[in-house]
Amino acid sequence: MDADVPRYLRIQSAYSPSFGPDGSLLYLSDTTGVAQVWRVDSALEWQHQVTFYDESVSYASYSPERQEFAFGMDEGGDERTQIYLACDDGTDVRNLTRRPESKHLWGGWSNSGDRIAFTSNRRDERVFDVYVQGRSEDEAELVYESDGWLSVVDWSPCDSRLLLRESHSNFDQDLYILDVDSGERTRLTPEEEARWGSTDWEEDGVYLVTDHGADTTYLARVQPEEAGSPDDLDPVVLDDGGDWNVDGVNVEDDRVVYSRNVEGYTDLTFASVEDGFRKLGSPDVGDCVVGGTSWSDDGRLAVTLTARDDNADVHSLDYPDAAELTRWTDSATAGIESESFVSPEVVRYTSFDGLEIPALLSIPRHADVEPPYPVVVDVHGGPESQRRPSFSGLRQYLLKEGYALFEPNVRGSTGYGKEYARLDDVRNRMDSVKDLDAALDYLESRGEVDAERAAAYGGSYGGFMVLAALIESPDRWAAGVDVVGIANFVTFLENTGEWRRELREAEYGSLEEDREFLESISPVNNADRIRAPLLVMHGANDPRVPVDEAEQIVEKVEANDVPVEKLVFDDEGHGFSKLENRIEAYTRMVEFLDRYV
Repeated sequence: MDADVPRYLRIQSAYSPSFGPDGSLLYLSDTTGVAQVWRVDSALEWQHQVTFYDESVSYASYSPERQEFAFGMDEGGDERTQIYLACDDGTDVRNLTRRPESKHLWGGWSNSGDRIAFTSNRRDERVFDVYVQGRSEDEAELVYESDGWLSVVDWSPCDSRLLLRESHSNFDQDLYILDVDSGERTRLTPEEEARWGSTDWEEDGVYLVTDHGADTTYLARVQPEEAGSPDDLDPVVLDDGGDWNVDGVNVEDDRVVYSRNVEGYTDLTFASVEDGFRKLGSPDVGDCVVGGTSWSDDGRLAVTLTARDDNADVHSLDYPDAAELTRWTDSATAGIESESFVSPEVVRYTSFDGLEIPALLSIPRHADVEPPYPVVVDVHGGPESQRRPSFSGLRQYLLKEGYALFEPNVRGSTGYGKEYARLDDVRNRMDSVKDLDAALDYLESRGEVDAERAAAYGGSYGGFMVLAALIESPDRWAAGVDVVGIANFVTFLENTGEWRRELREAEYGSLEEDREFLESISPVNNADRIRAPLLVMHGANDPRVPVDEAEQIVEKVEANDVPVEKLVFDDEGHGFSKLENRIEAYTRMVEFLDRYV
């Protein structure tokens, strides 16, 4: 084992801040090897660990009124998250939901801090009903039975109503108002395909981001009182975002912060809603990606900042001045000098049909080898996702060892508008694979990169892209690494969690109408064309892409007498959350790449 692989994977991160009523801050940190809840009482003071589990905590949310918090945790990556309540010193932990066979989607605290709301598929695994529960371990109250994928996105200011989002696909949602006492649900948004996200219900309306009537998402405000005539809803546009998506908003009293996604980097803006809507300026947070935000009662904004050359940490900004950042956490870099970390260059290349594809290209700066460098083409999952320049210890290790990195946001990626994101839907699926072939053409034009030593690497949908690339261009790839990837679209859709099937069919095609096409593009049915060595890694508890997908492709490739390796973790799901498993997985990956690339 290369001793440096575990070291780079031990670089720590702190993220997901949540201010408490006394001004202390909760956040998640992977210091122990899995994400746990920590608390800090003021900037850079002693960090208190407050949860101590073998499983990763997925979120922590401070009560608005008491020194207690709610948090979520599943078992072995099965994503059947339970909701817990604890004092902010970690004592008096209570499991509020106690349904290990069901999923629970956190919906937030009431403004009074007396109740929480969530959705769950307890009644029917295929759908998510709405529940409200007090702070005790008493049974939650079912307040609305659903026939789809519902999530609670906010409470009304008076705590009598809930704002619900129903998701039909990642690009098609509806918003509803639910009266908690009567159970009456009223549509807020019109019946048309649009995104309605990052909602915040205040006294003067619901603040949100949407692409209703536009290609990119913009900042808007809507009035719940108009819910009786949703087809006439006319959002008040507060910032159209220009050519880029507005991707988040957080409002507290009259204070507003919202973000734009500009080439994957985050641009923040402060605003005030006192006497209208006024922009107050853009805090300078540098070239980074900003994570979740949280307001304190005295007007400070907590943010997570990360960049490709800077591991994630929690900072705060004073509203509205934001003259400088105040660091609250100081996550260790495992003794590795941060000056050695490499930032990417944003590039664009032309695909087969003339479409310009955005990508991140990173070239080694401190490697002990000379160019041209072998290259890892790293494909994100989703596919409705985007590779952004956040920190990754694994990627920095590869750069240190002399691998270039190329991270294309192929057609179908988010961050570049609705039209771009739809270009790979259903029958256009293989056009995105052609974008990877065009990526190799581009890399051949870069003198620092040896495109004949290119490895494809990706997870989830990105794993499908790896397998498809090795099939469509079998003589151009030196190796492939498939992590929790889709190998057979038919069995994937048949066996994925029942609550996910309709959402995934909206993107990939339906079993009823598109089965023949899905079979034709499934890697298991074309695996005889794979020539490059292949490493397949998976979690046995994966509820999204069941582990049988890995078993199928390994069996097919082995039959072709092609080198193939398999690694399955019994205590992981859709990805690897535990440090010891990440070390084993990515050490194996590095050894594989060194051997074949």
